[in-house]
Amino acid sequence: MKLGVLFSGGKDSCYAAYLAKKKGNEISCLISIFSKNRDSWMFHTPSINCVKKQASVMKIPIIIEETKGKKEKELKDLERAVRKAKIKFGIKGIVTGALASNYQASRIKKICDKLQLKSINPLWGKNQISLLRELIRNKFEIIITGVSAYPLNEKWLGRKIDNKFIDDAFELEKLYKVNPAGEGGEFESLVLNCPLFFKRLEFKGGRIEGDGNSYRLEAKVE
Repeated sequence: MKLGVLFSGGKDSCYAAYLAKKKGNEISCLISIFSKNRDSWMFHTPSINCVKKQASVMKIPIIIEETKGKKEKELKDLERAVRKAKIKFGIKGIVTGALASNYQASRIKKICDKLQLKSINPLWGKNQISLLRELIRNKFEIIITGVSAYPLNEKWLGRKIDNKFIDDAFELEKLYKVNPAGEGGEFESLVLNCPLFFKRLEFKGGRIEGDGNSYRLEAKVE
């Protein structure tokens, strides 16, 4: 089946695309939303510009749509992007990296139903620690680009998701109820390499902004 992927450049959308392709589907395009609202209810924003480089090393065309990021109204911009993908690439379904967020999943499904597309969520309901271990096992190289929960701070930015990260995430869940996969917005990520990439991206640092327990990294990759 020809599919489009709602793509943020983070671990969940990349892994969902990987699983969908592994099942024999064709990933025809990526769909990314650039929100002017850094606290968008729907869309990942740290280092979002990196999706262009990721699409290039995946050799998959990308549709980019901008939104002001106003709650609910941003869904119109998403619908417009999905409609473009259906017309231009003939996709039959949309892949998302939704893991446990009913807010996101229900709204995406509503758009898919309206456009007569299948909504495909390969990660839905996965155990979150198991998901992190799967990413490592499948050779996903991922760094953290945003944090937004106590006791996380700027020291987590740029950190790789590895076995030590998983151990620390497990402790944070026990002590502070921090979602270990970042599903509640506790952290955001960026994929530098995975089996979908024809070339590894090199992390070249970037600009850090924030304070307290809320920080973001606008990464540079080559």
